[in-house]
Amino acid sequence: MRIFAFLFVLTTVLITGCSPMNTDRLSQQDPTLKIEEFFDGKVYAWGIFEDRFGNLRRQFQVEIDGDWDGQRLVLDEKFLYSDGERDTRVWTIVPKGEGEYEGRAGDIIGTAQGYSEGNRLNWRYRMELKVGDGSWKVSFDDWMYLQPGNVLVNRAGVNKWGVQLGVVTLFFMRAEQLKEAPFAL
Repeated sequence: MRIFAFLFVLTTVLITGCSPMNTDRLSQQDPTLKIEEFFDGKVYAWGIFEDRFGNLRRQFQVEIDGDWDGQRLVLDEKFLYSDGERDTRVWTIVPKGEGEYEGRAGDIIGTAQGYSEGNRLNWRYRMELKVGDGSWKVSFDDWMYLQPGNVLVNRAGVNKWGVQLGVVTLFFMRAEQLKEAPFAL
């Protein structure tokens, strides 16, 4: 009987621990996130990648030039990693109405899907991620939250075959919020 009780508690913890975070009550918080407004112009970001054990694996900076033309948002992203590696990505994002977005980029497999409500955006996509001399097909589940002071916090789970490889955490600030550019890429 004790073994059954232990297994029941363990199963309950594992199931609820792996369930997606319920953020419904948080979604109505201010300020309201409109990515086409936040990313229109120059934006800077600082990020880290932690493996599934919480070990810091990579740090990076991103310089983003965004252009919203009233119908589509183009994000030209330039990355600089702490080991000196550089990378670029160009997103084209289109609002589909009712808080829904679709996006494409060169290393994205298919179409990225996003849904925005209140101060948050959930962005899901598959990516061909460079790893050493090859690449892996991985899934991203991004959650972005606009904070008071116009700081955007992004936390993304990175998965392969349903197993979490790690978490990417980013902080974004618009250029006009800074006295000077923190870096140039």
